[in-house]
Amino acid sequence: MTSDAPAPETRETVETGRSGHVGRITLSRPDAMNTFSTQLAQELDDALHELDADPEVRAIVVDGAGDAFSAGIDISEHDDHESKDAYQEWVARMEEPFHTVVEMRTPVVAAVHGHAAANGLGLVAACDLAVAADGTKFGATAPKVGLFCMGPAVPVMTSLTRKRYNEMLLTGELIDAETALDWGLINRVVPEGEHVEGAMELAEPMIEKSPVGIQMGKQAVTEMAGLEYHEAIDYSNERFAELCTTDNARDGIQAFLEGDPLGAEEWPDE
Repeated sequence: MTSDAPAPETRETVETGRSGHVGRITLSRPDAMNTFSTQLAQELDDALHELDADPEVRAIVVDGAGDAFSAGIDISEHDDHESKDAYQEWVARMEEPFHTVVEMRTPVVAAVHGHAAANGLGLVAACDLAVAADGTKFGATAPKVGLFCMGPAVPVMTSLTRKRYNEMLLTGELIDAETALDWGLINRVVPEGEHVEGAMELAEPMIEKSPVGIQMGKQAVTEMAGLEYHEAIDYSNERFAELCTTDNARDGIQAFLEGDPLGAEEWPDE
């Protein structure tokens, strides 16, 4: 993976790097279709936190190595557990990245190809934006093995209407990339093999804008989504007022009024 900065630690199931202001994460269990093992889930979560803390990173692109984005949870780990408590601890670790993507300040773009099923589908839905290669298949496939995509359902339900997400969750059938685009699960469909390039292009406008504005805005929008209408407006006013006090706002407004908007490398550090 092209990188302007080496990863500070070695991971076995996730590759990380940086290209300019874009952080890169690649799920790297290609022989297992990048299914979520306990190790991959933990290393993905660590990588997300690491890049979110990097002041040089303004957007993150997540893709998968090999033939698929991710085919879900590694069900070969099922027999490693017996009690309900043990299974709950296991699945909570698997889905910790769903919490992290939503809570972190940095926008995350999924670059999807092959298959995004079960937890792979959930990760796509949890990401802020998503680009898929033509030919990609999406599905909540867990009922095929006696399970159900309960965890992935949470981010999926924020992306689709009730009838759409119920169709995915209850039938367990796959939909294609064009259908996913039509339903609102993804933002763009690109030619096969160009999903990472497409995701980088989608990230590019974000890294040119105010990093503080984007970061505070993403966190505010996430919070507002869970509030009652009038509470959300009041909360937005408070967060907007705080943003107005930043150097990004002062310098960005001044540059714009002078007819020379700030470029990607000109935004002040806060």
